[in-house]
Amino acid sequence: MRKTHGETHLVSRIGWLRAAVLGANDGIISTASLILGVAGASSGKSEILLAGVAAMVAGAMSMAAGEYVSVSSQSDTENADLDRERRELAAMPEAETEELAEIYVDRGLEPKLAHEVAKQLMAKDALEAHARDELGISEITTARPIQAALTSAATFTSGALPPLLLVVVTPESYIAIVVAIGSLFTLAVLGYLGARAGGADIGKSVLRVTFWGALAMAATYFIGGLVGTAV
Repeated sequence: MRKTHGETHLVSRIGWLRAAVLGANDGIISTASLILGVAGASSGKSEILLAGVAAMVAGAMSMAAGEYVSVSSQSDTENADLDRERRELAAMPEAETEELAEIYVDRGLEPKLAHEVAKQLMAKDALEAHARDELGISEITTARPIQAALTSAATFTSGALPPLLLVVVTPESYIAIVVAIGSLFTLAVLGYLGARAGGADIGKSVLRVTFWGALAMAATYFIGGLVGTAV
């Protein structure tokens, strides 16, 4: 039998792509916003840079910890469901075969064919068949806590670096405007790359990230100015 050509689907990237886009987006927005907030309070360049570096380090660790905890919870739930399925397969294999066949009937197969498919799939790997078709757990959707944590930390840091570098190379009186414009450009690039990697609409993705980034930076700069004036 001739083999069909292999295909790489965009959905296979969803695990790391979500964490990567979230981390980089948060790194740019939170670091740039904090820099603008401190700049709005009329702080000096050294204070602005120190605040930005602190935001980068704290944010990267927070993102890593948050992703690890949340994805670990998903992984724990998946493992609990798989353990339950193992016990059911061991205790009542015939009932589990019937259950799998009913799933295929609901998807459009004739009852006789559905039972045959269920029997053959369970003969090969019963747990995998039930995990995929009953529980919705597959290789693509399986939770990977460490991968998510490392990806988020690394991408947060990479997103935070451009605003920090702009602070370093920009004269103190122009820091706010240069960081704002540079960060919005970086967000637009991120939106473009994320859309290309995920096969999404590029214009919508770029508009989405730049709009919310601009809103966050403007709000923080405004609040920083109010606090600086009051203090």
